[in-house]
Amino acid sequence: MKKIAVVALGGNALLRSNEAGTIEQQEKHTLQTCKKLIGLLRLGYNIVITHGNGPQVGNILLRNEAGNSLYNIPKMPLDICVADSQGGIGYMIERQMRNALSKTNLKRNVVAIITQVLVDINDPAFRNPTKPIGRFYLKEEAELLAKTNGWIFKEDPAKRGWRRVVPSPKPIDIMNKKVIKDMVKKGNIVIAVGGGGIPVYWHEDTKYLEAIEAVIDKDLASAFLAKEIGADRFYIITDVPKVYINFKKQNQSPLDKLTVSEAKKYYAMGEFPEGTMGPKILAAIEFIEGGGKEAIITNEDEIEKDNCGTRITLE
Repeated sequence: MKKIAVVALGGNALLRSNEAGTIEQQEKHTLQTCKKLIGLLRLGYNIVITHGNGPQVGNILLRNEAGNSLYNIPKMPLDICVADSQGGIGYMIERQMRNALSKTNLKRNVVAIITQVLVDINDPAFRNPTKPIGRFYLKEEAELLAKTNGWIFKEDPAKRGWRRVVPSPKPIDIMNKKVIKDMVKKGNIVIAVGGGGIPVYWHEDTKYLEAIEAVIDKDLASAFLAKEIGADRFYIITDVPKVYINFKKQNQSPLDKLTVSEAKKYYAMGEFPEGTMGPKILAAIEFIEGGGKEAIITNEDEIEKDNCGTRITLE
């Protein structure tokens, strides 16, 4: 039996922050990333690919607003926008992975799955929305939109404007996880849990499945999936080759290895901020404590190396 690796692609793997975000740019970066993932296949892993959707779903929301104001096209709710981004990005990764495979002697099927993720409607996150989505607004614009749509806005810490915020609940189950596990065990490359998945919850009284306006952390959802399908490794791909302490200070130091207890200690010390490395460290801890063997945080250039990145283990 081949080993299983879940690879969570960060936004940088698909789109650079200094770019306009054209489809040509996204396809170029996606192909480069897929070529790097060939290295994991050669190391003997069957892989599941997950991905972020921040810039892409932000653009979808902008088109939503523009279409409504200019042409009176009905707005689509956030869950539909996330599903749209899953479909578009999943298709792009699937096609470029096929292109990457065509230059090798490897024969694999590649399939993208629109993934719903179950959350608890009583999750405390619904009482304290924190996840920013969409564009920046002036305070006056934000106040008008809040009044019109019932949205909640918070000012950006960097004072770039006001952004809509939504809850970010924890995943408690992943729809079709057994299908995903079965497909990857058979050697298929599966693309799933895009953008953290589409948040849904059950009405216990009527057994009706309903979507909810929220965004699930991509790395946390990916860790949950990795745990549920019995993955051996969980890769979190970001824009640095390793995790650092004292990051961007004169005494910054890369970490080759971390135990879960060390990761928790550094997190409590504030070494891994909430908006950057923090969620990735928490996702790695979640995977290891859930029975996973090894979590690796690195960038796409290093993933082909068997001893890459910062490796997080139980002991």
